[in-house]
Parts: sequence; structure tokens; C-alpha cells
Amino acid sequence: MKISSMHKKIAVLGATALAALAFTTTPTVAHAAPLCDGKVPVNSCVGATSDGAPFSMMVPANFNGTVYLYSHGYRYNVDIPAAIPLIGGYKVTNTPQPGPNATVIGYLLGKGYAVMGSGFARQGWNADSGVATDVELINTFKTQFTKTTNVIAWGESLGGFITQGLAEKLGTQISAAAPLCMATSTVEAELKMAGDFLWGLKTLFDPSIKGGNYSAGAAGYGEAMTDLGKVFTVMGKLQAGIGKELATSVPTWPDTTPAPVAAALGKIPARSALLMLGLMAGIPTQSAHFDGTTGPGSVNTSSYTGFSILGSPALAILENGTNAAALAVLATLDVEQQSGGAIFDNTKTDYAAQLGSDASTFNAALSGSQATAGMLAVLGASPRATGNPTAMAKMRTLLQWTGKVAVPTVTMVGVADPITPAGGSTYLANKYADQYAAQIKANLKAHVARGPSNLISIYNLPATHYTTFDAAGSPVTSTAAANGTNHCNFTTKQYTTVADLLAYASIKGKNLSGGALLTAVRKMGGSTADPKFLAVLPKYYSQN
Repeated sequence: MKISSMHKKIAVLGATALAALAFTTTPTVAHAAPLCDGKVPVNSCVGATSDGAPFSMMVPANFNGTVYLYSHGYRYNVDIPAAIPLIGGYKVTNTPQPGPNATVIGYLLGKGYAVMGSGFARQGWNADSGVATDVELINTFKTQFTKTTNVIAWGESLGGFITQGLAEKLGTQISAAAPLCMATSTVEAELKMAGDFLWGLKTLFDPSIKGGNYSAGAAGYGEAMTDLGKVFTVMGKLQAGIGKELATSVPTWPDTTPAPVAAALGKIPARSALLMLGLMAGIPTQSAHFDGTTGPGSVNTSSYTGFSILGSPALAILENGTNAAALAVLATLDVEQQSGGAIFDNTKTDYAAQLGSDASTFNAALSGSQATAGMLAVLGASPRATGNPTAMAKMRTLLQWTGKVAVPTVTMVGVADPITPAGGSTYLANKYADQYAAQIKANLKAHVARGPSNLISIYNLPATHYTTFDAAGSPVTSTAAANGTNHCNFTTKQYTTVADLLAYASIKGKNLSGGALLTAVRKMGGSTADPKFLAVLPKYYSQN
């Protein structure tokens, strides 16, 4: 089975998911008040908030009083040298972003809604400053456009985190909110999945990866860039090895594997070790191109069954894990710079417990119970990463969202998102369920009507079968990522449906519900809003 050309295609798509939307608009001008061009049909304004964050506003001539405030996702806070594979040549940008993309922005403007967004004063993990910027931006917009009646907040990834934090801070000063593909409730929770996986790569496949505790200043930057190159290199070696293992059944480990690991685990396929690292970290086993159920040829043939059971889960971890490991390097450097030292600590992590029932679910792909026990034993005996207590304490002072829902809120996330796990949105739903139950109890005591739910949770579900193969039986990875996979990978219809749900909630003061809601979600495609659907919680919440 030929998979030799897959690495470049997989990693390019991984880099796309990590790029966090390099959106471009008209250059901004620092100005005490917005500088508007006064054009019709859309009046475009630029400026900067008091913290220096550039912003953009777009107001249609038929402005109906409602403005959508968009918060963009995580952007790297350092330049990436051109020599780094796949994502090299990135330059830090603070270009403001007033919506998910130009098509969605046009849709909103066409309905009479205004849009606005900031580029933020700081890139990287900037939730505290992002919320402050958004608060000021709302006030600036209302001062400039005095007919404003409603503000709808929405954003993606870290921008979803900022949106939830903003909604908790402002309460009913905004009319509706949509934290999309939202980062989990704390930066520590958000980085655990990626950090666990990066530590596993270092431990089993390349001990020269530093993986955190980077030096201060330029030296630390250089260490992180070196780590990026090593991550992409070892993932390429693993990919090539998986192809050989599936074709020959001969275990093939990277040449950077530590000798003690090779001696202990060398008879186990490296794909099994990679899969176990992904499972214990909580990385989805469905990815942009691997569904975990489809193989080449006819159904029920050995090639079809063998690939779907043994190959597809590991290749999904490879595809998703490239994203996660690169995020671990870049975001760890970022947060360490802010906190003053190492912020990842797994000295108390129980990886056997984190693997949990997946050990039996993926028993064959893990090469059996004995192999799984052996791999866990090696991890258990390996040196752990120790965080700096002072730095970790400072990290924990960064903004956290609590799960309070004060206004009609819509979440949306892909079930196989490799950066912001769908379980983070389920965690919010669980927190709100407690809040809602308490409110119902209080209402009953006060003889007040029960009231509608303030939360709609939408999950994008990957199709059962979407992996495709070429004539030689090799998986095709040049196609677009399947909906429900990759990071914040939404269709235009999904974005505009959420926008319409927010507009309804803003006007009515409550979410759409019942059959009308189910119909809207059905028509957006590939999604469910069934309140009984729950994604698996990230490992951070099950271990803390």
C-alpha cells in the first residue's frame, strides 16, 4: 500500500487548520474616533482602541440597529522563519477581522446588519486583552452609530473563548452570543491535549524535542522553531513507517527513537504507539481524510477491513496530531513568555487512566492488551515534564470562562476538531445545565414560569464514510477536509444559520426552539442540536 506522498498533503492541511484565518481588510489608522469613508451602500470605518488594537467596522446604509462583533482566533505571536516546513514565512499580523469570511460578512450586510472586529493589541493567547478591547470597541461603535440597539458577539477558537468571557462580563449588555469551536475554559485546559501528545512524541520517537521549558528571549524562540522542524520531521517518518507497516506487517520506527524504547517496544508497530499517544491525549480518531470505517476495495475484504481497523485510526492521529503538536510548541512558547517559566506539568498524570476504555475499543489497532500494557509501562517509567510553580500560578490568573450563560447563546463545534475538542462545548453545556436547573427551582419557588433554555449546542458530525482511495488503493488526501473535522471547518450555510439564530434571539430575547430549531439545523447540513448528544469531555476535565 503506497502512502509515501501523504505527508506533505496531510501537513499542509494541518498548517491550514493552524493558520487561524489570516484575514485581510483595509489597513487601519490609529485614531481617537473611527475614520469612516461614508460610502454607500456600505460605510467602512477603521481606527484603534486605546490599547492600540486596530479595528474595522462596516455599516450598511439600511442599518437595522444590530451589529455583530467578531473575535478572531489564535494567531501566532512570533514570526515563523521560511525554513520551517509547511508554515514557514508566517509574519505576525494584527489585521482586524470583522467576520468569519467575506461571504458571511456580505450576507450580514445584505440583511442590514453591521459588522465589526478587532485585530487585538497582542497576538497569541490574549483573552484578557481581547475582552477589554471588545468592551471598548462596543462603546466606540455605539458612540459613532447612535441608532445601535443590539450587539451580538461571536468568534471562533480563542475568539470563541473571548466571546464567552465577554458575555460573562457584560451580561445582558449584549443581546446574544456564539462562541464557536471554542477554546476550553482555561489556557491550561486548552493546552493539555496538545501538551500530552507532544510529550509522548518526545518520549517515544524523538527525545531531542525540547517540548517546553524554553529559554527566555531569542534563545527560547530558536528552541521552539527547532522543535517545530523536528515535529514535522518525525511525523513524516511515522507516516512513511505506517505505510510500510500496513504493506508488510513489519514494525517500522523512526531512526530517532530512543534505544531503550526501541528495545522494549520495537516488535510493536509504531502506528500502535502513535495511536495510543493520540488516544491518551484525547485527539480524535477521525480526521480531515480518515474516517476510521472505510478501506480500499470492496467491503468485507481483508484490505478494506484491515485498513479501517488498523490503519485509519493511526493515520487520523497522524493528521490531527500534526496540528496538536505544532500548537503545543507555539502556544507553550507564548504562554511561557507571559508566565515566566515552564507551564506544562504531567508529573501527576495517569496516562493509563486517560487511555481508559479506548484500550479495549481500539485493542486490535493497539496490537493487543499485552502490547498496550508494555507501551503504558514505558511511558510510566519515563521522565515527566515539571512545571515552574510560580509560572503555573501566574498562568492560572489569566482569564477563565466559568460557564455562566446570561444571554441566548449558540455554540457550534466539529466533533473531530483536533485543536478545540468538541467536549469543551459539552463542558459549557454541563455547566449551564446546573445553572438552568437552579433557575427552574428558583422560578418554581417564586411561582414564575419556567422560561426557555438560553443555550443551543450544535455539533458538526463527520459522515460515516468519507475516506477515498486512488486506483492503487492509496488514500487520497488532496481533497477538502470533511465537515466536522479540522479546526473551525464550517460551511457558509452553517455560519449563516448560526447568524440567523443569533438574530432571532437578539430580537425575541430567547433562542429559537422546538421543530423550527431542528429544521434550521437540519437544513444547515451535517449537524445536530439534539440536547442528548454529548461529546467526550477533554482529558483535563476528567483528570481534574
